[in-house]
Amino acid sequence: MLGIENFPEYEVSGVRKASFYPYESNGGSVVAIAGEDFAVIGADTRLSSGYSIHTRTQNKLFRLSNSIVLASTGCWCDTLALTSLVKARMQMYKDQHQKEMSTPAVAQLLSILMYNRRFFPYYVSNVLAGLDLNGKGVVYSYDPIGHCEMTTYRAGGSAGPLLQPVLDNQIGLKNMLNTTAEPVQLEKAVSVIKDTFISATERDIYTGDSVIINILTKDGIKEETLQLRKD
Repeated sequence: MLGIENFPEYEVSGVRKASFYPYESNGGSVVAIAGEDFAVIGADTRLSSGYSIHTRTQNKLFRLSNSIVLASTGCWCDTLALTSLVKARMQMYKDQHQKEMSTPAVAQLLSILMYNRRFFPYYVSNVLAGLDLNGKGVVYSYDPIGHCEMTTYRAGGSAGPLLQPVLDNQIGLKNMLNTTAEPVQLEKAVSVIKDTFISATERDIYTGDSVIINILTKDGIKEETLQLRKD
């Protein structure tokens, strides 16, 4: 394609083309694992842009209720816009129906809100973890336009391609010989999440500093913090 550089006689002094790109990835990774009566979700605390680190202590886990946590990474301004909208809609539901939204209902709500913006989507990677109506742990993952998939484990964010194979092997038992599938225990789930983040920190510059882990059970949400590499 011919540009103005090919026709210097038509160039106007002071006029320049300004490109506009509304998206920017601020990094970060998330992992979630669901069990028979629990769900564990973790996210690192590094918020960066390129080779610059904005903060090392940003919590990317959003507690939507006593049994639902949303982990969101990507473009941080889109993350704040989307999570604030979800909280507002949940509050509207509570005011109208005098009860909290269930985890499947919140999962569907998030899918609809993201699909409504499909022509100018939120530049975020979302993983929702919680307990369903029977107290069983569930994990929902999303693509940028709201397609939702219910699963038992999922990784996302900048280190998602590094984290997901570890979960496939350790939790999904993919390519494992002479093994018997058994329900994952809480201690193992927490341990695997810690190990995946330690591994990702070695390879992904946008993941690091520390990881915050939320453990969801019928008794509420318990929080743990693990320090990671800071370089």
